Amino acid sequence: MNAVVEAVAFLLGFLGWLMVGIALFNPYWRVSTVDGNVITTSTIYENLWMSCATDSTGVYNCRDFPSLLALNGYIQASRALMIASIVFGTFGLVATLAGMQCSKIGGENYVLKGRVAAIGGVFFLLQGICTMIAVSWYAANITQEFFDQFFPGTKYEIGEGLYIGWSSAVLALCGGSCLTCACRIKEDGEKIPYPYQPPSRGRILSTVAPSQTAPSNYGRNAYV
Repeated sequence: MNAVVEAVAFLLGFLGWLMVGIALFNPYWRVSTVDGNVITTSTIYENLWMSCATDSTGVYNCRDFPSLLALNGYIQASRALMIASIVFGTFGLVATLAGMQCSKIGGENYVLKGRVAAIGGVFFLLQGICTMIAVSWYAANITQEFFDQFFPGTKYEIGEGLYIGWSSAVLALCGGSCLTCACRIKEDGEKIPYPYQPPSRGRILSTVAPSQTAPSNYGRNAYV
């Protein structure tokens, strides 16, 4: 595997993993602006953990969601998928770092290191898939409630936290794809040289008579 491809894939996976953590705790997953006069104008924004409201004077108040079981199913699923995404990304970073050619982990067994790096690419792919499902599912519910004319509650719009999540998913998918595809490409310099083994030689039959080749126990002076 090319060392440059490994470095680029590791960088993409690390950025994706970092942005997943930023998106998970970003409070602006969905935003709603309630218009009114100067006093009543406020902005309501929520994420997977809490709901906040701020008025026109800049005073804000946040509250955590009271019960996990009282939440909607898609919020619970999005929480689980985002946490699983961070776990997969952590495993992907460790496996990729151990499988890179520039690292000293694993010695000089580049075949084993390439397989470990490929496993790290699979973890990055799982990270990107989990993040993409969580963010897209959350955004789909926002748009469904927004365009529903009979929805009685507050209508929200897509916040910046979802865009960060989409970006992290794309980065993780690109990094994982680079690792899993590059591990199958073997360059000439990466082929393991086998030790030279001479071909098996058959027994050579001598054309000389046995009497001429057999060692003699008598010297020339034995005969008078």
